[in-house]
Amino acid sequence: MRRKAGSLWVPLRERWRADGGMVTSEYAMGIVAAVGFALLLYEVVTSGQVKAELQAIVKRALSARM
Repeated sequence: MRRKAGSLWVPLRERWRADGGMVTSEYAMGIVAAVGFALLLYEVVTSGQVKAELQAIVKRALSARM
């Protein structure tokens, strides 16, 4: 009995295609992680030290001579 070339990979490819996307719980965990990261980033950017540094950068950029 002779098989076609690559026929061993057919069941593996079909198995991968059957599970092509994320399930609802994975979407939920991704959204929770993204929101948590966004909140952390917001807290860092709006903290006093970072806010002062950003304002200093903007002032230097606006007062630069052309």
